[in-house]
Amino acid sequence: MPKPVARRKTKKGVAKRFKITGSGNKVKRTQAMRRHILQKKSSKRKRQLAVPALVDKTEIKKIKECLPFG
Repeated sequence: MPKPVARRKTKKGVAKRFKITGSGNKVKRTQAMRRHILQKKSSKRKRQLAVPALVDKTEIKKIKECLPFG
């Protein structure tokens, strides 16, 4: 009986933090500094932090390796 082919597992911590765009070329992420100590931050700053950001191109390869089925 032939041995099954080894498959890569998805890194669940990475899957929860990042999303690959429809084209597959870019990776979206949420911005930091929006979890706590919000009272001293202005409404404008909090609103701008709510908008998703793109991951830098130097990190995309690492993230995609952790998301083999993404």
